[in-house]
Amino acid sequence: MEITKILLEEKEMPTKWYNILPDLPAPLPPPLSGHTETLGKPATPADLAFFTPTILGQEFSPERYVEIPEEVQRAYFLWRPTPMYRAYRLEKALDTPARIYYKYEGTSPAGSHKPNTAVAQAYYNKKEGIKRLTTETGAGQWGSALAFACMLFGLELKVYMVKVSYNQKPYRRIMMETWGAKCVPSPSPDTKAGRAVLAKDPNSPGSLGIAIGEAVEDALTHPDDTKYSIGSVANHVLMHQTIIGEESLIQMEKAGYYPDIIVGCIGGGSNFAGMFLPFIRDKISKKKPNLRVIAVEPQAAPSLTKGPYAYDYGDEAELTFLVKMNTLGHTFVPPPVHAGGLRYHGKAPILCHLYQLGLIEARDEYQIPVFAAGVKFARTEGIIPAPEAAHAVKVVIDEAIACKKSGQAKTILLALSGHGHFDLAAYSDYLSGKLEDYEYPAEKVKEALAFLPKV
Repeated sequence: MEITKILLEEKEMPTKWYNILPDLPAPLPPPLSGHTETLGKPATPADLAFFTPTILGQEFSPERYVEIPEEVQRAYFLWRPTPMYRAYRLEKALDTPARIYYKYEGTSPAGSHKPNTAVAQAYYNKKEGIKRLTTETGAGQWGSALAFACMLFGLELKVYMVKVSYNQKPYRRIMMETWGAKCVPSPSPDTKAGRAVLAKDPNSPGSLGIAIGEAVEDALTHPDDTKYSIGSVANHVLMHQTIIGEESLIQMEKAGYYPDIIVGCIGGGSNFAGMFLPFIRDKISKKKPNLRVIAVEPQAAPSLTKGPYAYDYGDEAELTFLVKMNTLGHTFVPPPVHAGGLRYHGKAPILCHLYQLGLIEARDEYQIPVFAAGVKFARTEGIIPAPEAAHAVKVVIDEAIACKKSGQAKTILLALSGHGHFDLAAYSDYLSGKLEDYEYPAEKVKEALAFLPKV
């Protein structure tokens, strides 16, 4: 009998997160201070004061594994371990010899992978006496996940949501408010950073860089009870997400295969890194030297494929420290394309470092073929993928077709980061022919890169 679902019992869920920092073949470039008077010097705890000590410790931890606290494990049990599926119907539709598996994170209360780190961050902040968190969100996945986590641990939350997504996705805002969070469109009049953007452009669609600046400013101006929480990019976020890959290792072993190719979408990079980091250990150690890891981003925000590898701020207001990453420039304001979660100007430093070392590949895709792939997946596997995840689906289909042409029965593992139930307006635009492809102009990238810090 063909097994479609590979399930784990709660007792089989890994109890440790994996930290790749000690296993990197070359050290990760360190963060630098972004303050004018200390620009380019090594970052100090004062430069990262918007994080709690425990989170800071995890950001730079030398430990290969970090124990998942029991309270976090108990919260995880609401949806973890998540299922893995064999995509038999998609394989049949493509007439491919490839074996396609997908790890589905859409079973969480928020509908995506984001609660894996949201729950951990809410727990640590609560434990250290923090009463309120601030954050940004693009498509709303992170904001809703953190709202859910703050509800679990009794924390207040203010979310600065990129304005274009705030208007496109009102149900994400309603989710946040249902769980008790306050959500405002960014740029907002609530912060100095937001007011500065609105003064220049009252109709600004917003960006994650702008929203991060507002959230960080909010935390820094309320130091007694507030900290900032980030949903991607940072080392500790990627580490929390490795619960995905650690479970996937067990499930692939149960399936009897090891992936030849792992594919995932990247905005900041946490969902995909969470999947592939536990596997890439084997590529680094030469145990699986031929493992291919493919990161997929949109043509509208192609930071990994078209952005230089340089030190840059994480926010438009220049309140964060500097990290070395592939970037389109922190003043980059992306077009209002539908994959709201993939419109950040940079990527996770760990992800970019691995890309520079040649350990992972990157592709950028137009949104019309991406939505076509999402519909194909929905009409075979039944799950309507989030537009972000559909970018990865597009490349999985391409790789499966390549297997058909070559006759090779490769095993492909897809990181399916969440469902698209709140993105049906975007699918409607695709189905009605209203969707347009967009490639970010080279001159716009050049314009934004002019503001890179000189370090």
